[in-house]
Formats: sequence, structure tokens, C-alpha cells
Amino acid sequence: MPIDYRGLVTGLTGLTRQIGTVPELVAVASLVGTLREATGATGGTFTEYSDGGGRVVVAQGAMAWALGHPVAAHLVRPEVIDAPFSGLVESMPAEAAGPLRARGVVAVAGHPVRTGGRVAGALHLYFADDPGAPRPASPPAEPESTAQPDRQVGPAQADWAAVTEALQLAAAFAASVYTGREATPVRTTEEEDDRSLFLAVAGHELRTPVTVIKGYASLLADRWDSLDDDQRRSAARVLTQRADELAHLVDRLLGTSIGDPHSGALVRTVPFDPLTALMRAASTMPAELRRTVRMELPNWLPPAYGDPDVIGTVVTELVTNAVRACDGAEPEPASVDVTAGADADTVYIRVLDRGVGISPAEAERAFERFWRGPRRSGGGDADSRNGVGLGLYLVRRLVERQNGWVSLRPRDGGGTIAEVRLARADAPPRPATPQA
Repeated sequence: MPIDYRGLVTGLTGLTRQIGTVPELVAVASLVGTLREATGATGGTFTEYSDGGGRVVVAQGAMAWALGHPVAAHLVRPEVIDAPFSGLVESMPAEAAGPLRARGVVAVAGHPVRTGGRVAGALHLYFADDPGAPRPASPPAEPESTAQPDRQVGPAQADWAAVTEALQLAAAFAASVYTGREATPVRTTEEEDDRSLFLAVAGHELRTPVTVIKGYASLLADRWDSLDDDQRRSAARVLTQRADELAHLVDRLLGTSIGDPHSGALVRTVPFDPLTALMRAASTMPAELRRTVRMELPNWLPPAYGDPDVIGTVVTELVTNAVRACDGAEPEPASVDVTAGADADTVYIRVLDRGVGISPAEAERAFERFWRGPRRSGGGDADSRNGVGLGLYLVRRLVERQNGWVSLRPRDGGGTIAEVRLARADAPPRPATPQA
């Protein structure tokens, strides 16, 4: 048989028991897992659609790297997303085919999920083989065999029609699960985008030097007589350094807000050395954060496309979020790991903690503006730990301005992994897809 329908029906039956009792994305993730097992797909995803584009909110198997990946608005036009599709990777646009081919994906199938009179998203399956290719005849069964054991059916026994039927059935279930959820638009108008990002960056970038200046100024004012000359000079040097940083930030932010061509864009995209940017980010973190961070970086990373001046903001916010997640959790004190690496197309930065963890449903909502996680058990005030709900929102906006993406996912053994991916600057250009 081309598809393990027994496993598919069993999985869908279990899904019906989850409807209304678990968060929507948890149920959708279960559905994607069922589809992968029944079809032998090497990867599976669910993508949310909105007027401003889309986003991969469930990603498994060979496609786990794509979690959080934004989808451009022109790719979610009704004429593009309204029908099921299937085909080989080589027939896809080069910018999409390259990353898939590099991860062993040969073929892709997808089906829209309709709810509330609109296409709310799509299920996708990814195969390491062509489900439509001719297959050799199966060897005859042994004479003494009276029953076939249960087994996972791989793509070599599947075909496009059967895969499409399985996706169609799963899409109907997904529509039942996925009611009432509105995807967060990837972006608003360009003017609103610039204004809100400017305000968020200004608030973050100005916060650290202002806090340090206030602290050292109070120290000198309150303890001048008890400090020796070396201590006074040291405090004065810090004040001067932070004042210079503050002046530079104000010039940069104000220049950006009025479109000063000499100040450059708020976020730029240029080739840069991620190791240097990460070490600089660590050195400029507030002292209380630096004490929690353990950097585990490779000896070499390929250059990435992005803004090295923004990496510090991104990493600091992710570390801050990780430390909050560890508040009241074991072990104490909080310990946050920062690692980095690369694959064929991207450079990634990961911030890992052993805090209270995050569910798949929370992992996507955490990037919404002003969203704060549910209250956790443990000491301290939950509202103060969770902040005001702008840090991760700011991170996503900054990373996507660098043509990258960011995601959160549970960490094995407890805790959370925050991952930023940026394009490699040394990757060879993808060849154009031949036109028939």
C-alpha cells in the first residue's frame, strides 16, 4: 500500500481527542508528526498566513531549521496558496530549492488549510525521494507468511496521488483544530514599521548607558569623600565612555529618524564576522548578565549577512529573556549558554537556558508585542520577571530586517533554545532554475 493509512487514521483519531483540550499549535504539531510517519516524509511544516505574509510555526525533521522562517507577502497571494501542489525541488525557484536540496530534500507536497472562509495556512511534506518515480516490483511474500508486520511506509512506496490524499484528509482535521487563531502579520506598512522599530531600538539602546551613567554619578555624589583618587578617576573614565556612547547612539537614532543619509539605515545588511560580533556583544552586556553567560563558540565561522552593530542588541535581549526564564527554576544561579555554528546556507546563533521552558504554542506568541508568558510557580513576582513584552518582539523585527529569522523551541532536558539564523555571506549564488 502506498500510504500507512492505518497509522494515519490512528493518529487522526488521537488528534480528535486533543481538539479543544490543548493549544492549537500543539495539536497541529501532532498532526504534522502523524503525517510524516504515515508517508515516510523526511520533514514536515505548518505555515500560518496573514495579509502581511506568513511564518513557519511548526517544523519537524529535516525542516526543523526553518522554524520561525517568514514567508514573503507575494508568496501568499490567493492564486499561489489556494490549491494543493506537489513536485520536485528542482522545479522550484532557486532561492527556495537551494536550502532544501542542501538538506537532502528532493520533493515537496503541500495543501492549503481553510478556516473561516479563508486560507489560514498550509501543511507541507518534504521527501528525500521522488514519490512519483517508477518503483521496481515488490518481491513475492514468503509462502509461510500469513500476515504483514506493521511498519513505516517510506516515500519509495508512495506516489503523488496518495500523498495528496493524505494531505487533504489532514488539512480537514487541521481546519477543525485551527479555528479562531489569527496569524500575526509579518509586517505592517513601511512607515509604521520604521516608526515602531525606531522607538523600540531607541528605548533599548539608550537604556544601558543611561543606567550606567546614573549609577556612577550617584556613586561619586554619595561617596566622594570615601573614594581615593584612583577610584574617582576610574568612575570618571566610565562616565566619559558611557557619555560618548550615549552621544553616538543619539546621533545615530536621530539621524535615522529624519532620514539623514550620512547616518545610514537603522539596520544594515553587510558581510561581517559573527565571532567578532558575538565577542563584542558579550563584552558590552551589563555586568549582571555577563556573569550568567557561558560562551561556547567554534574557532571559525563563515561570514554572515547582517548588521554587526545590532547583534549585541539581539543577543542581550535573548540572554535577558533566558535569565528571566531561569528565575525560580533549578539549578540556581541562572546559567545561559551562547553557541554558534553554520550549515550550507546559514550562520546560526543559539542562546540556551535551563529555565521553566516553553510550549510550542507559547514559542510563537512570545514574539508578539506586549505578550507575556503565563505565571509560573516559584519565587519572585511573575510580572517583573516577564518584563513588558517588547524584548522578543524587538529581536524578531531586528533579525528580519537583516533578512534572517529567529525562533524558540523547548530544550531537551528542560529549558528553551532561542535560535537566530542569518544568511552566509560566502555561499555561492544559486543557479537560476531552468525554464521549460
